[in-house]
Amino acid sequence: MTAPKKAPGKLKIAVDETVQKLNQEVASRGVRATNALRNAELEVLRGQRSGRVYRKPHSKARYTASAPGEPPARRTGMLRMNWNGTVESVSSGSGIRVSAVLESQEKYSVYLENGTRHMAARPFQQEIVDKAAPEIKRIYSEKYE
Repeated sequence: MTAPKKAPGKLKIAVDETVQKLNQEVASRGVRATNALRNAELEVLRGQRSGRVYRKPHSKARYTASAPGEPPARRTGMLRMNWNGTVESVSSGSGIRVSAVLESQEKYSVYLENGTRHMAARPFQQEIVDKAAPEIKRIYSEKYE
């Protein structure tokens, strides 16, 4: 009597394909979560502020600065437009961890967020996270197929 022949690679191929599909879906959701952060950032950093009125340098135009505690006012638009969104993933024995990351490329963003000895903070990062959180939770709550 001979032992039944095994299909040695078929199960492994099926599992590998399923894992690859899930990893692609998780990465796709990471991109969508990063986009949700970016959209929230655009909302938080727009609109009028209630601080002092200044004249723009080299111009007769004026703008209203942000008051302490408000998100920064837009003067040049550089803070609002210079963000880098990435999806970071780390594999471990228990699975994959994906993080949606949005960070400002402007050096002065940390000074606006935390303030300096010459300027009160104009925090905006937590407001961005709070505004994006419902959308990100919805994205990651969708059923995996």
